[in-house]
Amino acid sequence: MTAPLPVVFIHGLWLHGSSWQPWIDLFRSEGYEPSAPGWPGDPDTVEEARQNPESIADHGIDDVVEHYAHLIAALPRRPVLIGHSFGGMIAQKLLGQDRAAAAVAIDAAQIKGVLPLPLSALKVTFPVFKNPANRHRSISLTEEQFRFAFGNAIPEEESTGLYERWSIPAPGKPLYEAASANFNPHSAAKVATGNSGRGPLLLISGGKDHTVPESVTRATLKQYRHSEAVTDILNFPDRGHSLTIDSGWRDVATTVLDWLREHSPEEGR
Repeated sequence: MTAPLPVVFIHGLWLHGSSWQPWIDLFRSEGYEPSAPGWPGDPDTVEEARQNPESIADHGIDDVVEHYAHLIAALPRRPVLIGHSFGGMIAQKLLGQDRAAAAVAIDAAQIKGVLPLPLSALKVTFPVFKNPANRHRSISLTEEQFRFAFGNAIPEEESTGLYERWSIPAPGKPLYEAASANFNPHSAAKVATGNSGRGPLLLISGGKDHTVPESVTRATLKQYRHSEAVTDILNFPDRGHSLTIDSGWRDVATTVLDWLREHSPEEGR
């Protein structure tokens, strides 16, 4: 009997991997085998991550990709990857390397070749870029900064609750790597977008996202124009960067499940 299809959830900056737990419960109920391993250096809990921020520091994009590639290699089947923010970029890189059966990139950080740099995104990253030494440090967001970056499309009380429950420090290095990607031919943010043999990809954007505005996701789609593989895009016009963790998460999750039923391997489910 074929093992259930694994689903690996990949978090982005400033959120702990445990923030995927509602998705894990839902996907398991649908017959998948889900998990949400953290980035290299991530402690097991939110509280530990806050108490030991340097354990997370100085991990770059390639470090994270290799970390997940190692985890994927131990699975019985190539998984579906579902990533949010920088996790969405990581999922795209791994899919381009043929390490996944399919991938969903939600509000994914910009890959090499994406040119739009909206002002709201610059404001979100200012706490990191204001000091060049932050490239090798881990940086936390204040509650106010989290609200602008994640919780702008939800009530302030809900944003505060999410900040208190899920926010952790994040390494500055991936942001520096993404910012210089278009000036570096060997950038870690480069994705094999021309791979026509890869599995299907779904890009999801939030229309009110300050961190990864819809224009960035549309520009990401254009990077795949030379690939014959399935590349779809969906927009949630009234959602911000918190769309995977706020009270409307299930709408996004069920949309992903519907897409996977059409586009991912079904054997063993």
